[in-house]
Amino acid sequence: MEPTHSALIVAVAEAEPAVAAHRDRLDQAAAWGVPAHITVCYPFLPPQQIDEHVLAGLRQAAAGVPAFFCALNEVGWFGERVVWLAPDPAHPFQALTAAVTTRFPAARPYDGLYDEVVPHLTIGHDHSPADLKAAAGAVAEHLPIHARVTSMRLAVGCPQPGATWSTLEEFALG
Repeated sequence: MEPTHSALIVAVAEAEPAVAAHRDRLDQAAAWGVPAHITVCYPFLPPQQIDEHVLAGLRQAAAGVPAFFCALNEVGWFGERVVWLAPDPAHPFQALTAAVTTRFPAARPYDGLYDEVVPHLTIGHDHSPADLKAAAGAVAEHLPIHARVTSMRLAVGCPQPGATWSTLEEFALG
């Protein structure tokens, strides 16, 4: 299946032990092979538009944000539909998003649906509130989760059942 979408993410391997089992049940992206992550920009550009010029721009965007440490300290919610972990500090993730969208104005995080992009690591969404609350409680027992962020990843795939996503390139932070 040809990829139809792309995403820029920061994979957070340190979170996998705490969230993997919950994401497997409650976050469709896990079934696509997308690791625990904080989204920088989704959707990004259509895969057929990604060429060496775009890759060079992404390398520059990533290099402009220094590598950093963060902690996932608390569980957050978007209504009762999405449960997530909040990174602290959040501003380096916001700086990555700003660096990308400045270079690629056509790439609007979440299709421009939200005035403010809130950096977060999704645990689960669109399941029963009871299932999401149970996952939130279980994950909270493992907090804080400390992570070192050294790169941004470009992934491509199809957002549909049975699809798998793959990494096109990893971009080192400055």
